[in-house]
Amino acid sequence: MDFTSKQFRAFLLVAQHRSFSRAAEALYITPSGLSVLIRELEAQLGFRLFNRTTRHVGLTSYGNELLGVVRESLEKVDRTISRIGRSAAEASLSLSVGAPPLIAANVLPEAIKEFRSNCPDLHIQVCDVGGEALTQLVEQGKLDMSLGAFFHPAPGIRRTPLFRFSLMVIRPDNDPVLRRASTTWSALKGEPLISLTPGNVIQEFIDKHLARAGVSVRRRAAFNYLDTVIAMVEAGEGVAIIPSFVLPACRNRTVVMSKLINPVVNLDFSRISLRGKRLPPGADDFTTFLQGYIARWAGRAGIL
Repeated sequence: MDFTSKQFRAFLLVAQHRSFSRAAEALYITPSGLSVLIRELEAQLGFRLFNRTTRHVGLTSYGNELLGVVRESLEKVDRTISRIGRSAAEASLSLSVGAPPLIAANVLPEAIKEFRSNCPDLHIQVCDVGGEALTQLVEQGKLDMSLGAFFHPAPGIRRTPLFRFSLMVIRPDNDPVLRRASTTWSALKGEPLISLTPGNVIQEFIDKHLARAGVSVRRRAAFNYLDTVIAMVEAGEGVAIIPSFVLPACRNRTVVMSKLINPVVNLDFSRISLRGKRLPPGADDFTTFLQGYIARWAGRAGIL
């Protein structure tokens, strides 16, 4: 038998109000429309639900037996719909963002704190992963978006540039003579270079431009994370070539940064998201805010 929730709600309201007219008002339909619903339900059930006279509406014994089951079922449906609705509303105000560990630790916490002062209802979840995982998690629908420098195009991925950075060299801050705004690629010749491990996409990008500049360096050591590279430079183990978007991680280190010139090598810091998938409300607002936030600290650092 094919019953509808509207039929059962009509039955419940008539039983509660003991009046077809008042039940019809509560259901926002006409009394005749309500009568049709009850007749259809009784026909499908095969028994009468109400004893009706011009002055009185009362439940039959069958109707009284059915009432408790219908009331319990509808209350359960209403509670479940309400719970799902709350969860959906909370999910719509949640944004999951992937970022390399260095960005997740040194850029996003303060950015989110400042953004939240103007948009307190958006919950931003940060996933600190690196490499290909930033793209893969977006492709799998596990992250709404990822932030970083993405060197390889991926089908089905939409890329939104946020800011253009450049390659820089960092040195330990132990010699005032080395504190200069720029350094040529050729000046790196013979320097002890601390780098990221082979296969890292940023290191591949750096190595490509070292080769183009015809610069031969002495490879001192290789590490998995940029934070470790920066710490080793601070310790005097060598110099390193890094993207300028890692500047916030250098603020508490005794290192100096110089922009690499002749040539200047730019790289884009971007947002990626799944093409065809609508981003949660607030995602574009956060992206726009992040562009301005990055521009402010990049401007103060002289990166612009």
